[in-house]
Amino acid sequence: MNVARIALVTGANQGLGRALAEGLAARMDAADLVLLTGRHAQRVAEAAAEVAEAAGTRSQVQGRVLDVADTAGIADFAAELWDSYGGVDLVFSNAITRLTPDRSQSAMADEFIDVSNTATHAVLRSFGPMLRPGGRLLVVASTLGALGHLPERLRPLFDGATLDQVEEAVESWRSAIHSKTVQEAGWPRWLNVPSKVAQVAAVRAVAAERRDSDLASGTLVAAVCPGMVDTATSRPWFSDFSHAQTPDEAARAVLDLALTPGVDPAMYGELIRFGRVVPWYSGKPPVEQDLLLTP
Repeated sequence: MNVARIALVTGANQGLGRALAEGLAARMDAADLVLLTGRHAQRVAEAAAEVAEAAGTRSQVQGRVLDVADTAGIADFAAELWDSYGGVDLVFSNAITRLTPDRSQSAMADEFIDVSNTATHAVLRSFGPMLRPGGRLLVVASTLGALGHLPERLRPLFDGATLDQVEEAVESWRSAIHSKTVQEAGWPRWLNVPSKVAQVAAVRAVAAERRDSDLASGTLVAAVCPGMVDTATSRPWFSDFSHAQTPDEAARAVLDLALTPGVDPAMYGELIRFGRVVPWYSGKPPVEQDLLLTP
């Protein structure tokens, strides 16, 4: 297959991931390849066929089965793409596990952490080194990823941390959940808060190591917040969707960031929302009802 650029979207069967894949297929060139991935073979195949049909001859589209909770599978997939294409140009780490009000946060913790955090670490480790000059590696996060949303005593675990240290902090949090010591250790009860902070911290850790070379080559590593999106994941938690975006609307600013050449050094390694940096030290520990209003 004659391929110029390679774009990869994880968690692309539905919602924002699907919209990102569709947007890439519509805006990239005929020699470019968009890879959309998910855990379920039939859903992936159906989504890929529909995205390819919508794109027409604009770009090439393929669906690939990838369970991001399988870190070895992520590494194998990266190695396969390296052997086939010698690198990737655009990577969106977007997969997420749906939280539901009918299950306790602790009951959902392992799957949520595996998909949102362990997978993010694996994507950064596996795809970061094979990102081509001028490429983009974007982790979909949230404004809850600002460090100030954590209690002050926990912030040193993530501030200025290496990727290994972020991973250790996440596993310490997981252990506290299982040992029922979350409250005495100071961790928020809501999974989204430490998870999103850890995602942004992981991006910052990788970006700090490669900043100079990436800026010289026009390459961007960053976290992105798409804002509030009306999806099946958010529906159980919100009553007012008057200000919510459709997945297609939410994808636009993220795609603009990904497909615009060049890199603003002020945005490199940061959390970006609608083209603006969300300061790392911003935010404050939210009370429970506020979490339902934070995209």
